[in-house]
Formats: sequence, structure tokens, C-alpha cells
Amino acid sequence: MLFVEVDNCHESEEELADKLEKYARFFQRQVKDTDGQERPMWRTRWPAPDGQLGYDVPHPPVLLVFHRVGDRNPDRTVPRLADLTRHLWQGQWDRDGYHRYDQKIPIIATGLNNLRKHGPAGAVFQRFGRTDMQTLTDAIGNPRKDAAHARARAAQIARQAAYEAEQQRKAEQRAAKREAKRPACAECGDKFPDDRWEAADNYPKATSRWHPTLCENCESHARVAALQAEQAERERREQEEAAAAAEAARRAGGWLARFRS
Repeated sequence: MLFVEVDNCHESEEELADKLEKYARFFQRQVKDTDGQERPMWRTRWPAPDGQLGYDVPHPPVLLVFHRVGDRNPDRTVPRLADLTRHLWQGQWDRDGYHRYDQKIPIIATGLNNLRKHGPAGAVFQRFGRTDMQTLTDAIGNPRKDAAHARARAAQIARQAAYEAEQQRKAEQRAAKREAKRPACAECGDKFPDDRWEAADNYPKATSRWHPTLCENCESHARVAALQAEQAERERREQEEAAAAAEAARRAGGWLARFRS
């Protein structure tokens, strides 16, 4: 969005300043938009960005193009015009290293001869309040503000990265401390998985079918060994009982033989 005023160097600085005052009044004019909200009238006719952060929204820029046809020298006109309109364009210094131009008009001046020589993309534009010639994009914009915001974003990204790295380091430390406490199988030495560790903590008392100091594999072998031992013990007892019964029968048979004779 750019308003252009072409001056043939006939009008005085006061007359040009009066034109810029009219621009200021025009930009400040409020109307109700189609949604019933009050907005600057010019925004209902032309699209334009709302600005950043909601508090630094300048008015549309005005470009003064001087064509040296009349008697006035723009080299003398521009400084005087800048002084007369300072309240319209002067920004407020921000501690982050740039000017804020909320509700101010970016006023840019150039000469038609320079435009012919360098083209509209050349650094032939001087914004009121600045000393260097700039491209139109830089003159309209706020490069220092953009750089400050870029630095702020970079710093925020760096802080976030440092915070995440610190959180990762602490998480790794906690995991290492926890891992150092992880129990190992008393038989094979393998570390317990989390579920086995939790079960061992919750049920520390051993039973014939639960061995909290063993891993699942060794516990399975222990169960099989216990079952085999029980089976062997039963078989031994059965054998002893059978032998005792046979001996008892043999002795009983010997007594009976004596009585028969």
C-alpha cells in the first residue's frame, strides 16, 4: 500500500506540509466496517497488513516524487518539509534498538531523475528521519525492527534449545540413577525388565511358584526343577512304601508257615 505525490517543484514547503496533514486526517478517519466494528476508513478500501504485536501499526507510506520543472530546489525543500511534518513521521525509540512508528506516516522522498537513472529498485529513496538512501522496500519498512525481532526469535530458539537440552540431560541422569538400582537375576545375572522389577518390589516374599530374585526364564527353570524334585520325591516314597509293604508281606508269610507246620 503506497500513496504517491508527484511535485513539479512549484508548491512551497508549507503547501506540501498541508497536503501531508490531509493524509494524516484521512488515515485517522474511522468508519463502521461490514462486521459493525470501527476501522480506519482506508482499510475498508485497500488491503494492508495489520502490523506486528498489535501496538506498532504505522499508517500507509506516502512517496513524494520531485520533478524539477519549477523554481524550487527539492534539496532545500525536503529538509524544511521534514521539519514541518516531524509530528507526522517521527518514531519513538525502542530499547531493543529500533524506532516504532505506531500511527505515524512513513514519508519517503525521491527525484524523478534518480528514478530514471537507477530504476524503482535502486537505492534512491530517502525516508524522513533517516540519512541514508535506501531501496523503496527498506525505506517503507523498518529493517532495524526486523533485525531486532530476528535476534529475539533466534534468542528464543536458543533458550528453548538450551532448556530442552537441560531437560534431556536431567532425564538421562534420572534414567541412569534408576538403571543403577535395577535388580539382576540371582541365577544368570540378567537385568530385570520394568514389569518384573515392579512385580518383585510389590511381592518380595518368595513362594513355591514365585521367585522374586530370579528372572522369568530362570524362574521357569526353577519351577521345572522343583516339579522334577517333587516327582522324584514322590517316586522315592512310593518305592519305599512298596518295599516296606513287600517286606511286611514276606514276614507275615513266614509266621503263617510256622503255624501250619
